[in-house]
Amino acid sequence: MSILIALVALAAGAGAGYFSQTYLSRKREEGAAAKADKVLDQARSEAKDILLSAKDKAVHALSEIKKEEQLRRRQLDKMEERLERTEEGLGRKEREMHREWDNVKRKAQDIEKIKEEMKGLRQEELERLKKITKLSPQKAKELLFKSVEKEYEEDVKEQIAVLEKSKKESLDEKAREIMTLAIQRYAAGHVVDHSTSTVSIGSDELKGRIIGREGRNINAIERLTGAEIIVDDTPQAIVVSAFDPIRREIAKQALERLVEDGRIHPARIEETIKEVKQDINKRITEAGEAAMYEVGVTGLDPRLVKLLGRLRYRTSYGQNILLHSIEVSHLAGALAAELGLDVNLAKKAGLLHDIGKAIDREVQGTHVEIGINVLKKFSLSDRVIDAMKSHHGDYPHNSPEATLVASADAISAARPGARRDSVENYLKRIEEIEDIAKTFGEVDKAYAIQAGRELRVFVSPEKISDLESVKLARDIAGKIEENLKYPGEIKVVIIRETRVTEYAR
Repeated sequence: MSILIALVALAAGAGAGYFSQTYLSRKREEGAAAKADKVLDQARSEAKDILLSAKDKAVHALSEIKKEEQLRRRQLDKMEERLERTEEGLGRKEREMHREWDNVKRKAQDIEKIKEEMKGLRQEELERLKKITKLSPQKAKELLFKSVEKEYEEDVKEQIAVLEKSKKESLDEKAREIMTLAIQRYAAGHVVDHSTSTVSIGSDELKGRIIGREGRNINAIERLTGAEIIVDDTPQAIVVSAFDPIRREIAKQALERLVEDGRIHPARIEETIKEVKQDINKRITEAGEAAMYEVGVTGLDPRLVKLLGRLRYRTSYGQNILLHSIEVSHLAGALAAELGLDVNLAKKAGLLHDIGKAIDREVQGTHVEIGINVLKKFSLSDRVIDAMKSHHGDYPHNSPEATLVASADAISAARPGARRDSVENYLKRIEEIEDIAKTFGEVDKAYAIQAGRELRVFVSPEKISDLESVKLARDIAGKIEENLKYPGEIKVVIIRETRVTEYAR
């Protein structure tokens, strides 16, 4: 019974649950449908609003586009108007230019006609003058020039003198200023080298040991060094003589070492001279490097530096060539700096301008030609070669730096005490100066005075006028510059005097 009741209750509960679930499901479906309708209505409303907004924006955009199109049309219209006005202006100017060109052509034709008429009139005038004077135009011109020259000779001569004096004073003043500044920036002392060296020895007894038995020691020294050893009555001294300074220096140092060592025999002599030669080669390289760094020149080939160092043992008129080259380099660089030119080029050309003298005893040719070939061999630039090769006037000055190198070379060589000259060279130079003046037919006598610094030339007053004397002085000076090499300058003085003699009886 209880089971039955339980089953009935269970069935009733199940039925109630089913009906309640069915009811709740229906209610939920009805709520979801209402909610979906509400969302759908809202979406429709929003879509309508969006569509209206899009239509408003499209209308506004279309309106803006129309406004912009109207603005562009107005701008295009204005540009078209400006182009039309410009075309009209250009056409008007072109027409005016054509009119002007036609006027110019007509005027040119008129001028040509006038020229032809003037030429004909001038020819007729010349023919009439020729008939009247019975002279050719060339002859008449010569007579006219001579007449004018004679009439105004004094005025022309005075004017020439004034212009020359003014120009010379101005140029001399500027040149002195530049030269003084350059020389002040580099002032070196001068020591004149000689072709002999003296070796001091402790006693005269060593002279016999240096000579050796039957002269074998001194012969060995002379054979190995190429220098002449002079052993005379000079107390405690031996003289080494050689034209080549390197050989002389090797012989001198070898003798000093042999005297200090005390062992003097052919084997020791040969060994000592070999050592000295090695030391000299080392000193040559060091001298070249020191010179290069002193003037601030870098990048040279080591073999060229060694050739430069050889100039330490080379002299010209007693002046050491390496010191001279260093001085020329400094002076050329200073002058270039004052004038705003290439300082490095001037320094390098100045340092290497005498490089040919390092081997001029071994190679044929002048030291300038040898130097050019040496610099070409070591691939130096053409600008450096052009700047160094004209320092003696053998080649034209192709650049301002070439003129500066030549000037610096002359300054260094002409300094008092820098060089010494032999009596033979001095007399030869004096004679050459006088001979150049005597090649001119107007010259009667010529005398070089003031150690060749001044040339006085006497001319015949019948052969030459005062105005022509001015030209003669220039011609003589130019010929001296062209044919002679000399330090400094030579003053040419023309003396034209008229002597009138009368006797009272």
